[in-house]
Amino acid sequence: MQISVFVPEYGVIEAVTPPFRTFHTANDFLTVFGKKPVFTVEYVGLRDYVPANNGEYMVKTDRLLQDVTETDLLIIPPTFGDTAKGIQANAEAIPYFKKLYEKGASLASLCIGAFLLAETGLLNGKKCSTHWAHVSEFKARYPEVEVEDGAIITAHDNIYSSGGASSLWNLILYLVEKFADRETAVMISKYFALDIGRDSQSQFAIFKGQRNHGDEVIQRAQDYIEMNYQQKISIETLANLVNIGRRTFERRFKEATNNTPIEYIQRVRIEAAKSFFEASRKNVTEIMYDVGYTDTKAFRDTFKKITGLTPIEYRNKFAKVATEV
Repeated sequence: MQISVFVPEYGVIEAVTPPFRTFHTANDFLTVFGKKPVFTVEYVGLRDYVPANNGEYMVKTDRLLQDVTETDLLIIPPTFGDTAKGIQANAEAIPYFKKLYEKGASLASLCIGAFLLAETGLLNGKKCSTHWAHVSEFKARYPEVEVEDGAIITAHDNIYSSGGASSLWNLILYLVEKFADRETAVMISKYFALDIGRDSQSQFAIFKGQRNHGDEVIQRAQDYIEMNYQQKISIETLANLVNIGRRTFERRFKEATNNTPIEYIQRVRIEAAKSFFEASRKNVTEIMYDVGYTDTKAFRDTFKKITGLTPIEYRNKFAKVATEV
């Protein structure tokens, strides 16, 4: 099976090398298991030597992308820094991605490599994953693509994508299992000390509140929520604050922030709770009250829905100080 790892102009070296190394390692394990190696792996790019990490590294490609007439799997790593600049620097590659897919190749984007993949138009009407911090930007640029917010891996019509940062390893392991076997994927996960079972990046997400929508009325409501999240906040209070009807307010809030007002309040409260768990010695009940919840079950269920972990699990994983249960 031919694996072509695209080396984007100013790509992220920490995402360029993992698939190359992993598929070579998969061949080694297959040989150990008495099986034939499955993968032929190569670097491809727009030129013979491609800079990565803003020029800090230089990657030698095996073939120019224009010379790749067919491959079984093309992997698209993320670019380094500003996504718009990354897209512009790699615009020449986009038609080749599309042409290879039309000839039967599978495509896989890693992290914000999803932006380059989406530029082909092949994701329109399909689902996709990308780094949690770039979801709003991605949705604004590609409204016809359905982003699976928080997902680690998305697969649709031989197009694969991963969530943020280390999530790329989960997709690589998934592809090894799909195109080789489970035994090899498990051995690689052990060899590189990877969590093969992780299925969500929610526990790592930081909610910053969508602010680039330009609706000043809704921004006033957001300001109020973020300054008063400890208090009971009703939709009527928010609508009256900005002097518009409830139904109009709810519609505009959803359009601006991609959250309903209730969802936004929950996200702000849970983000505050996460900060308390990370940096204070308070117990779960104290923090629950501090962020505006009075019902233990409601707090626990909402916290787990948003982060993928229970409050205690989150505290044990991310606390900077020792705490009492």
